[in-house]
Amino acid sequence: MPHGGDLVAEILRKHGVTQVFGQPGGQTAAFYQGLSNRKDMSHLGCRDERSAAYAADAYARVSGKPGIVDVTVGPGTTKLPDGLIESMNASVPIVAIVGELPRSWVPLRDGGVGSQGFDQMPFLQTMTKQSWLAPDLETVPDLVRAAFRTATTGKPGPTAVVIPHDVLDEEWEETDLQVEERFNSAPAYRSRPSDDELRTAAALIAKAERPYIIAGGGVLGSGATAELAEFATRVGAAVGTSFTGKGSVTETESYSVGVLNPLGSQAARELAGEADLIIWLGSKVGQNTSLNWALPRPEQMTIQVDVDGSQLGRTFGPSSGLLGDVKATLEALVPLVEPKSVPEWQRRIAESKIAAWASTEPLRLSEASPVMPPRAMTELAKHLRPHDIVVSDASFSAGWISNYLKNPVPGRNFLFARGQGGLGYSTPASMGAAKARPEARIVTVSGDGGFSYSVGELATQAAHGMNIVHVVLNNGTWGWLRMWEHLHYEGLRYSVDLESEKASTSYAAAAAGLGMQGILVTSADELANAFDKAFSTEGPTVVEIRIDPDATPIDSYTRRLASGKFYPRPGTVYQARPWQQSAGRK
Repeated sequence: MPHGGDLVAEILRKHGVTQVFGQPGGQTAAFYQGLSNRKDMSHLGCRDERSAAYAADAYARVSGKPGIVDVTVGPGTTKLPDGLIESMNASVPIVAIVGELPRSWVPLRDGGVGSQGFDQMPFLQTMTKQSWLAPDLETVPDLVRAAFRTATTGKPGPTAVVIPHDVLDEEWEETDLQVEERFNSAPAYRSRPSDDELRTAAALIAKAERPYIIAGGGVLGSGATAELAEFATRVGAAVGTSFTGKGSVTETESYSVGVLNPLGSQAARELAGEADLIIWLGSKVGQNTSLNWALPRPEQMTIQVDVDGSQLGRTFGPSSGLLGDVKATLEALVPLVEPKSVPEWQRRIAESKIAAWASTEPLRLSEASPVMPPRAMTELAKHLRPHDIVVSDASFSAGWISNYLKNPVPGRNFLFARGQGGLGYSTPASMGAAKARPEARIVTVSGDGGFSYSVGELATQAAHGMNIVHVVLNNGTWGWLRMWEHLHYEGLRYSVDLESEKASTSYAAAAAGLGMQGILVTSADELANAFDKAFSTEGPTVVEIRIDPDATPIDSYTRRLASGKFYPRPGTVYQARPWQQSAGRK
């Protein structure tokens, strides 16, 4: 007899779900039986619920469909925050199916009297757009429909449906479950600003002589890469991206200036400061794309386009705030903008890019041992195909990727954990990317610290024969934190080393023990052969590269290290600046 687990699996199937990520639990076994009864649905069992949430996040980014993660009650739920908060802050649609104790156990839930129990709803509501507790089997279809609708409309994000054990096990008299297919992917609806608001923005663009576009993850989420290319060409703008916006434009185009971030492109930062108009497209104006609140300058005109009205004017008052989907907004705005020629700005863009790239040549060509990360990235770039997917871990890895691996085609080919910036994203996220785009090769780049968070998932990848190459930049330390302590706290070096005279870690050897190929690189002349071997092997591979522990993608850190001088303690100077109105607003 079908049961509640079948009902949940079936309504997910009706929403176009073919892939689920999770970890089994006793209270959710009926759901697993429901999945097993549907041959057009697949489940990837992970070694940790956090990994499953990260995998679902990556799957959603690549596929455009909500990622589905399931966890059991209690210790399964408490491992969800890393993944769900990442998705919440990065506007990624997720639907979590969460187990719960039987309804009659509610009085026994607290204090562990009922095994694994705690009050899950307040916990989940802090990290989702909305969460629901199913009171009975009849309500489950409505709640799942609500979860998809909420996840894919407005600002996309995670939702959760909590289903008690006895509801999942209850017999279900099969019925034809109805869904609205528009909520099977994001964005489910596309809104656009009014004509008057668009004309105001067009007038600002007409005045600009040095326009600069900052493309955020909303460009990719909206599928607006073609519209952005047309817009940038039409107005003569430089285009920088956020980390999550990397891929919004082809980075070989003359107008592309790279990733705007303290870890990113020198040209992107330099030109942003020189622009007379900055246009944020689908990017919250946070700490990174404002260069630690240095942008916008008081004299700069600004246009901000976002599907979330609460982001418009949040950190400054834009000259023009446009509430709408990026694709729909650009489609309406471009016809209102006259094509313009800004030759001096174009020359300045080219000049800045050439100078910035030339300054990295010694690092890109370095034969030093330990290996310099730019040299490793330069060799890796030679082995990548246009539609391969690169998954970054947090910290310095994001800087090495953003500066030295160029996006040859538009699209979501780079994934960054910038919603929360948590370490340990890349390995589990690579599994979600692999399931979303099985024809692509998946590459991760991480430090040894970040990689160590999720080593257990290598066994998952080996068991499933996933074609994933992990590049581990091993400096034996928490690289950013080591540098942070040293530069901001007068040479401090405390609890940041991951190796000692007694022991060092070999991730290549660990990979072999977990059922995959492991390759150790200790000098630059070994890089080409290592990548040749990794990319010619079926199944997953770990390429561990011993790198210079003083290497950093942050230019100011490099200069400060060379000077021997220290910074003030950051808490004494890192202050959000007062809110101010941009120039040019009527």
